[in-house]
Amino acid sequence: MSAGDRTQAGYRATLEKRPAEVAAMFDRVAGRYDVTNTVLSGGLDAGWRRATREALGARSGQTVLDVAAGTGVSTVELASGGVTAIACDFSQGMLRAGAHRPVPMVAGDAMALPLADESVDGVVISFGLRNVADPDAALREFARVTRPGGTLVVCEFSTPTWAPWRTVYLEYLMRALPSIARAVSSNPEAYVYLAESIRAWPPQQPMAAKLQAAGWGDVAWRNLTGGIVALHRGTKRG
Repeated sequence: MSAGDRTQAGYRATLEKRPAEVAAMFDRVAGRYDVTNTVLSGGLDAGWRRATREALGARSGQTVLDVAAGTGVSTVELASGGVTAIACDFSQGMLRAGAHRPVPMVAGDAMALPLADESVDGVVISFGLRNVADPDAALREFARVTRPGGTLVVCEFSTPTWAPWRTVYLEYLMRALPSIARAVSSNPEAYVYLAESIRAWPPQQPMAAKLQAAGWGDVAWRNLTGGIVALHRGTKRG
């Protein structure tokens, strides 16, 4: 096994079930996280954020929670038209990197949010649920803090629907993504873990079943960019 292989295996073994290690990893990439995401997505990230805001459909006067918000770029997108959007992340480094943004920021774990029961009108988590130690517990926690009739939107990498495109995409994840990250990221080894976490994430239908099992109703999804990203939406049952 080469030194690079050992490094990659070490990241997989270390991060798999240790939330503190995942948070520390994000602390290390926080400084160039937004730039790296834009480069790796080919600039598609801005459109994905807009689509997430539109799927949430929050109205003026409502309060929404952006979980795993990172530096708050996605939260700023949500905070438009009189909507109050709160950024929440378990990485202190990410919160510090986004402290200049004009949105409230709180430290918190997706599985134990620092909010009261039924205190927000909607919850969004973008590209973060797959990094949670227990995604099913997080989905239940999102339901706890959401008012009846409120909305959950999960924006996450998913499975391309066209087989040839799926093959190209998976090759990019495992080969090109870490290589590009070495040029632009402050911690390129972390993107080995991120690529593997994307590959291991369930496709659209099983993900919808997870939302339903956690108590969300009217669950549906919409594919973006040929299924590279999927927006799953659910409503808090009254």
